[in-house]
Amino acid sequence: MAYVSYRKDNHDHVGVLEDDSVIPLSGVTRIGPDTGTNELASAERDISGRTPISSVTLLPASPRPARILCVGLNYHDHINETGREIPQYPVLFPKFASNLVAANDDIALPAESHQVDYECELAVVIGKRGRRIPQEEAYSHVLGYTVANDVTMRDYQYKTHQWLQGKAWDKSTPLGPVIVTPDEADISNASIRTILNGDVMQESNLSHLIFTIPRLIADISEFTELEPGDVILTGTPGGVGYRRDPQVFLKPGDVVSVEIEKIGRIDNKIIAETV
Repeated sequence: MAYVSYRKDNHDHVGVLEDDSVIPLSGVTRIGPDTGTNELASAERDISGRTPISSVTLLPASPRPARILCVGLNYHDHINETGREIPQYPVLFPKFASNLVAANDDIALPAESHQVDYECELAVVIGKRGRRIPQEEAYSHVLGYTVANDVTMRDYQYKTHQWLQGKAWDKSTPLGPVIVTPDEADISNASIRTILNGDVMQESNLSHLIFTIPRLIADISEFTELEPGDVILTGTPGGVGYRRDPQVFLKPGDVVSVEIEKIGRIDNKIIAETV
């Protein structure tokens, strides 16, 4: 199953993706605390509302998550390029719902930052509420997987030892467009890459994650109850622009893409923010 959040005729919907069309789920307007895995699976499909996906406005895959938990330093090659030690516990930081944009939205570069970077990431969307979830039960709490670009303002990230100010800019993080359920895609050996203006900048495999999805869910749910719609960004591989020589940063006119095998691809044009 592949779920899509979208807007049509000024109303929000959640639908099932079939070929190039979306079929709305009756009575479901968004994925969230009251609409998780079971509710989506049991919702009636409104066949009469089938619509070409090209004719709707895509929303972030989970438009208003209560929690967005992000993982840093979760691939060996990225740790090596940063010169850091391998962490024994996941490096975690938050984002906010206001940070998200849809998969095909433009990304506006803020005038304040001059070091805007890309980070391809697998995002895990929670489908079942849970606290202190054992690793062996973690996958039962997963609604599905989607694609994210953890766009980062490096000059702000490194102002302090905390990363929040470089990671949580409004309308900077594309997420989506679809949530692919685990039964539809075995991602244990799936490739992940970033493409900038046609050139591959990052390329790795999800089998290289240091902290696995069950480990991340278990560790995060120790300190906060996870709810349907919550999102976990699982980290980026090596090849980020900040660590290149010469450094590479996003600029107006660029097109940055993230693709994950079996999950999907997002393409975002970079523009200058107008204030």
